[in-house]
Amino acid sequence: MRSRGPTLLALPAFRGLTRKIILLAIACFLFFLITGIVAPRLGGTVAGLLALQPGLAFKYVWQFATWPFVPGSLLNLIFALLFLWFTGGALEDECGTRWFTELFFVTSIAGAVLATLLSLLLARVIPFINVGVSVGLWPTSLALLLVYARLHADEPMTAYFIIRARAKYIAAGFLLFYLVVDLYTGQRFDALNAICNCLVAWLFMQMSPRRGLRHSVSEGLFGLRNRYYRAKRRRAAKKFQVYMRKQGKDVSIDSSGRYIGLDDDDPDDRRRMN
Repeated sequence: MRSRGPTLLALPAFRGLTRKIILLAIACFLFFLITGIVAPRLGGTVAGLLALQPGLAFKYVWQFATWPFVPGSLLNLIFALLFLWFTGGALEDECGTRWFTELFFVTSIAGAVLATLLSLLLARVIPFINVGVSVGLWPTSLALLLVYARLHADEPMTAYFIIRARAKYIAAGFLLFYLVVDLYTGQRFDALNAICNCLVAWLFMQMSPRRGLRHSVSEGLFGLRNRYYRAKRRRAAKKFQVYMRKQGKDVSIDSSGRYIGLDDDDPDDRRRMN
């Protein structure tokens, strides 16, 4: 996919799926803030049910979709949302809402599934791999930053209105910094989840069609349906040929199963047998 977008120097327009995700994340933060003050036990229970936990994720499968909207600290949320607005808004404007929607949800859900599977498989070899939980939009925001850096590797980018460098350097620097902080604070599973989100986003960008997976699947199903009806028409045409031979008449059928009339027939006449 070739770069067609503008240089990312300021915040993109606040619209589309990017706006919905940001507003939902803010609403979730306010919910947990209020419940933490009014009913701390309820807030902790809800957070435990929605956060991505490697030991419980396959029991509570909704965790694969809800974990990005369980907030961490306020500062963590602000910086994650700013990065989501920077990169997500630019990608949505450039590649379209449908493609960006599939990128975001495939990255967050498939990345979480992959991270959980790896943590469970490697737990015996690396006991500390499944330590901690994963919450917040940072892993997916970093994956979106990686996608943007892949599309606009050498274009200048200003992060947080202060840090200005080429997109590929900003992506590498922030990903490395996030992983170091996670490993230092003991959030090893969250670091694994961030790596898996980036891997899934990169694979999606390499393999997905330009119009998105949903368009590709619908086109494939439509083509399969057409092939079925063409095969059905060819079988019916062969039966018709056999029947006409028994009546002492030869008819011609083309490779698509359509009747071929006499040479003087008008091929554009819709009254011909098709």
